[in-house]
Amino acid sequence: MNLWESLAARRLEYRTRRHFLHESLTGLGGFWLVQQAAANSELPAIDPARPTAPRRSHFAPKAKNVIYLHMAGSPSQLELFDYKPELNRLDGQDCPQEFLEGKRFAFIRGVPQLMGSLFPFHQTGQAGNWISDRLPRFEKWMDEACFIHTMQTDQFNHGPAQLLLHTGNQNLGYGSMGSWVTYGLGSENQDLPGFMVLVSGGHTPDAGKSVWGSGFLPSVYQGVQCRSEGDPVLFLSNPAGIDRQLRREIISAIARIDQQTYAEFGDPETVTRIAQYELAFRMQVSASDVLDLSQETAATHALYGTEPGKESLANNCLLARRLVERGVRFVQLFDWGWDSHGAGENEALNRGFKQKCEQMDRPVSALLTDLSQRGLLAETLVVWGGEFGRTPMRENRGGNVMTFKGRDHHPSAFTIWLAGGGVRPGFHYGQTDPIGYSPITQPVHPRDLHATILKLLGLDAKKLIYPSQGLNQKLVGVKEYRVVEEILG
Repeated sequence: MNLWESLAARRLEYRTRRHFLHESLTGLGGFWLVQQAAANSELPAIDPARPTAPRRSHFAPKAKNVIYLHMAGSPSQLELFDYKPELNRLDGQDCPQEFLEGKRFAFIRGVPQLMGSLFPFHQTGQAGNWISDRLPRFEKWMDEACFIHTMQTDQFNHGPAQLLLHTGNQNLGYGSMGSWVTYGLGSENQDLPGFMVLVSGGHTPDAGKSVWGSGFLPSVYQGVQCRSEGDPVLFLSNPAGIDRQLRREIISAIARIDQQTYAEFGDPETVTRIAQYELAFRMQVSASDVLDLSQETAATHALYGTEPGKESLANNCLLARRLVERGVRFVQLFDWGWDSHGAGENEALNRGFKQKCEQMDRPVSALLTDLSQRGLLAETLVVWGGEFGRTPMRENRGGNVMTFKGRDHHPSAFTIWLAGGGVRPGFHYGQTDPIGYSPITQPVHPRDLHATILKLLGLDAKKLIYPSQGLNQKLVGVKEYRVVEEILG
């Protein structure tokens, strides 16, 4: 069989009844399901040639963009925002059995000691809310930020807890929040991805890149990781011997082949591939421009404490402002190094944790200041927090008190804060018990947080669906959830 006969046979194969029935679930059937999802979600159908084009929300949004600051490893709420004088009074006493029986901890064994906050708290702002002395710059934003003190999660290990917080499911294979938001709303800048990711601290999160993956959603909606050193996006630069004009000719040639393939087989993913190649070509100019911090003034660098060319949370906070300023829908920052067990100096609350607070306080406060001064904070939702909290008990590896002071993972209660984007300024939602172990008012699950963020963006969590595995999948999953209406401004 010669080449032409082989091609003819292949075309015939794609026209057989058996092939049609076998492939219809992922071909025509899949295309139909996507159209049904769009109809049921009350979102307009997605143009496969422009999959990230802006789309109408379900109702009027309060926020247009999101900057999510995740402190990977989880900072201690008891050293920052959740003031517990009773826990301070009980410092050094054995933990009551009622807090230990039937509970699972990552490392604590036997009977640990209760441990009060290692840092002094004071009241600040017009409302007189409590904060520790670790965040002197952020303290100025206490009357603008909105706190949720009763966050809870189902997971007590980092990887599953990060997946649950960012994808709505502790298992791999589910779309991240940024992917869902970009799928639902598209992006205002077609020269940049709608969902961009920045990492600092020297490591990616424990759950890996799955926390910004698209899962079963089309891959065009996954997060694109940017870097502070070298090429801003991997493989974006031209290879040696390839100039921009030749790159343009190569992409155009590939596009013609893909268009012919699409005409023959009708796979929508082929058209999406064409759009991705085109985006990558445009990003060679746009990404290099937006990620070039040297364009900023000396005053701005002084505000953030940035050092262009280095990997740092400060650089990433400034990059986040530049990205939302240019219409990127969802910007995710991960800062590694907040796992304060006390197993070593870097993990000690009175050593490594202090350093992380110093590294975080200035740039995060600068980000809020910068967004506010530029008129962007009202339409940009900023979220800060970890994947769970820390125990009111001092960690005791193997039942033994350790040299350095630390706290174990604690899924029962932790604090996050939100600012801008339509949240209620200066509001503190929820209250934990006198030692900060469990909520005594309405707990907030990651599903509730997801639904609340979606509502601020003008999206109904029930209607934002995508068909996969025989279900109309949602970011909030299939269990009950609630929008935390109390924190909405």
